[in-house]
Amino acid sequence: MLKSWKLKEVVLMSLFSVVFGIIYLLFLHAGNIWAGFIGPIAYEWIFGIWFIVSIICMYIIRKPGAAVISETIAAAVEVLLGNAVGPRLILAGVVQGLGAEAAFAATGYKKFNIWVLMLAGIGASIFSFVYGYFMGGFTVFSTGYVLLMLGLRIMSGALIAGVGGKAVVDGLLATGSLRGYAITRTAKGDARV
Repeated sequence: MLKSWKLKEVVLMSLFSVVFGIIYLLFLHAGNIWAGFIGPIAYEWIFGIWFIVSIICMYIIRKPGAAVISETIAAAVEVLLGNAVGPRLILAGVVQGLGAEAAFAATGYKKFNIWVLMLAGIGASIFSFVYGYFMGGFTVFSTGYVLLMLGLRIMSGALIAGVGGKAVVDGLLATGSLRGYAITRTAKGDARV
């Protein structure tokens, strides 16, 4: 999968994955504090942060695997830094990355506009929610509560991961620091929309 990748693409993806693995762990602690007040639904408002690296890396690199690999590396970093979930979190990272990857694959890895980025955030939300439903014990909650959790996660994935990921990359793009990556070689309209 990585044989057509350039070394600088692998390095950039790895760098983003490490940085966001650290950010993910920090947001887990923030979520834990908020959950102490309002329960497990607290995480759903911010869940999109845990998908953002997959969207950032795919938006820049634009190669199959960028979403799932970056999300998996970030999850592994989070585990190495002490996330209490342990190695099972790496599987969650794979699932989240696959959800984001599915949106890009559906376009043949040819469209990277705001709608596709938001769809990737929604895909990561749905895949992760299904995984969490069975692995996280959501079955104990009422149907209404579960649907509210899902709705909030989808909204968070679309806005924080999709819109937020685009904003991060567009900010970097404006500085010129992404010269030589696929995002700069695309049609003007696609990179800016």
